Amino acid sequence: MPIFSKKENIRGSKTVTIIAEGVRVQGDIISPGSTRIDGSLKGKIVSQKELVIGKDADVEAAVKTTDVIIAGTFKGDMVASGEVEITPTGSFIGTLTQKDALLTVSKGGVFKGESLISDDSGVFKFDKEIKDIQESEDIKEKSKTG
Repeated sequence: MPIFSKKENIRGSKTVTIIAEGVRVQGDIISPGSTRIDGSLKGKIVSQKELVIGKDADVEAAVKTTDVIIAGTFKGDMVASGEVEITPTGSFIGTLTQKDALLTVSKGGVFKGESLISDDSGVFKFDKEIKDIQESEDIKEKSKTG
């Protein structure tokens, strides 16, 4: 069975981060490319390309990304500068902030929450989130060694 179905094909990136089915992650992910989650994740995700939440995935996170396909369960706040698609098996509970109204909910898909359109281009830049996560990791590392 292929990792990506035809519909969920990750495009345009040489860097792909995959959290496999059965894997549970608690923490932050910074990906310069595309990200696919088929397992469980709690934390923060910064994926500079596409984010795919697979059919069996359970994600509770603050997310910043470009395009998103949600086939599993997502809870949290999401900032997406591109398209957001909720498939027939997908569920989104939380707040979605977009640059343009590019949200598609397929028949059977669930969107429960708030959809906001922002013209503040700073909201969609990745620099701040990446810096915040790296500073947080530096503080944790210093506390372990100090």
